[in-house]
Amino acid sequence: MSGTSPGKCTVVVGCQWGDEGKGKVVDVLAADADVVARYQGGANAGHTVHAEGHEFVLHQIPSGILHPGKRCLLGNGVVVDLGQFFAEYDNLAERGLDPRGRLGVSARAHVVLPHHKVLDEETERVGGRKIGTTGRGIGPAYEDKAGRRGVRVGDLLDSRRALKAVAASVEWARSRLRVLGADPDLALPGDATLDLGDAGANLERLAEVATDVGAEIADALAAGREVLLEGAQGTALDVDHGTYPFVTSSSTTAGAAAAGVGIGPTTISAVTGVVKAYTTRVGNGPLPTAFDEKMDARVRRLGAEFGATTGRPRRCGWFDAVLARYSARVNGLTGIAVTKLDVLDTLPEIEVATAYRLDGESSSAFPPVAADLERVEPVYETLPGWQSPTSNARRKTDLPPNARAYLDRIEELAGAPILMVSVGTRRSQVIHWE
Repeated sequence: MSGTSPGKCTVVVGCQWGDEGKGKVVDVLAADADVVARYQGGANAGHTVHAEGHEFVLHQIPSGILHPGKRCLLGNGVVVDLGQFFAEYDNLAERGLDPRGRLGVSARAHVVLPHHKVLDEETERVGGRKIGTTGRGIGPAYEDKAGRRGVRVGDLLDSRRALKAVAASVEWARSRLRVLGADPDLALPGDATLDLGDAGANLERLAEVATDVGAEIADALAAGREVLLEGAQGTALDVDHGTYPFVTSSSTTAGAAAAGVGIGPTTISAVTGVVKAYTTRVGNGPLPTAFDEKMDARVRRLGAEFGATTGRPRRCGWFDAVLARYSARVNGLTGIAVTKLDVLDTLPEIEVATAYRLDGESSSAFPPVAADLERVEPVYETLPGWQSPTSNARRKTDLPPNARAYLDRIEELAGAPILMVSVGTRRSQVIHWE
C-alpha cells in the first residue's frame, strides 16, 4: 500500500510556573515544523524570542511566526484579545515579517472584551485572596466561556449576532460589578452594550484570519507535515493540576493540547517539557525552593527575570526536581528542554530540591493542596558549580564537566531525557543533546 505517512505532532509545555523559555524552544523547533498552534491561554502570557539580532515579545501570536513560510494558528482553547493580536500583527509587518496569509484564528475561540478587563481588576481589588492576575481579562473571559455566555470569534463575523452576544455578556458583567460593590455606569467603558473595544475596529480583518483550526491541523498531519502545539504558562499554573487557587484559568498541561486545537489525542506524537535550570514564579502562591533575599536579587539580575507581559519581578529559587517529576508524569513527557543554564555560570555551588519534608515526613510527591506546599521544607542536594562561561557552547562536549554533571542529574531526577539545552537568549545559543 502506498501513501503519505502521517505527520508528527509535538506538544511544547511549560513544566514549572511559566516563564520557562517556551517561546525560544518553539522558535528553535519551528525551523523544522510546518504549522505552529497555540492551544490555551491569552494575552496574559508573553514569549520573548531573540532572532536575527532583534527581540520580539509575543503575547498572542505563536513564536513560529518569526520563521518565514510557517502557518501559525490560535486554537479554540485560546481566549483572544483582538486589540493585542492585531497590534502584534501590525508590529511584525512593520519589522519586515509580514504575517499576511500565515495566521489563522479558530472561529470557536472566545474573545476577551473590555468589560472582562474591568471585571478582572475589580475582582482582584475586592477579593479576600489575591491571586496576582495580570488584569488582562483572561479569567472573566474563561468564566463566560464556561458559563455559556461567552462571545466567540465566529459570533463577531455577523454584526447582528455580534451585538446581541456582546450585549448579553455586558449585562452579566454589570450584575457582577454590582455584587462587587462597583458602579457599572462608572466602571464600564463608554456605551459598553455596543462596545466591542478594539474588536470593533478589526472585524473586517478578523474575517480574513478566522478558520477551522482543527481541520487545518488534521489536513496538515494527513499530508505528512509537522505540527507544533504551543502552550502558555506552566504545569504548576494549570487550573486542575497546579497550585490552586494560585493558578491561571485554563488547562496548561499537554492533555489540553488536543482539545485546545480540535484534534484527537492519538494524533500527538511527542511532548517536550521546558524547564529553567532554576525555578521562577511571578504573582502570588507558594515557591518552595525560593532563594533568600540576596540570592534572589542576584539571580534575578543575572537572568533578567521580569515578566514579559507585566514587567513584574519574578521570584527565583533552586531547581525543584519534585515539581519536575510531577510535571513529567502529568504531561507524559517524552523529553525536556533546559533553558538559561548560563545564568548559573558564576555560582560556586548549586542546590537541587530532591524531596520535600512536611510535618517531619520526607516525600518525593508534589502536594495537591497549595496550603501544604506553603509549609514544605525542601530537601536539598548540593552540586559543585562550574564557574565558567557556557554561552559559547554548541555541543555537549563544549560544556564544563560540572555543568554536564548538573544536567545529567536534572535528567535523572526528572525522569525524562534531555533533548535541548539553551545557553543564552539568541536563537543560535542552543545545544542539541545527543
